[in-house]
Amino acid sequence: MNVFLHVLKVIAIILAVFFGVTFTVYFFNLDMKLTAAIEPWLLKHYDKIERDQHL
Repeated sequence: MNVFLHVLKVIAIILAVFFGVTFTVYFFNLDMKLTAAIEPWLLKHYDKIERDQHL
């Protein structure tokens, strides 16, 4: 029983930390800030790709 409670406590701590991290990312909109930061590199990469413009 003691091992079960210890495992349950560890799982609860992991879930709480995961929730804290994901809530911080959501609250400060960090995913879109990261996307905006790497957008110039992505545009440079995808502008180099040749495309067939014929429809």
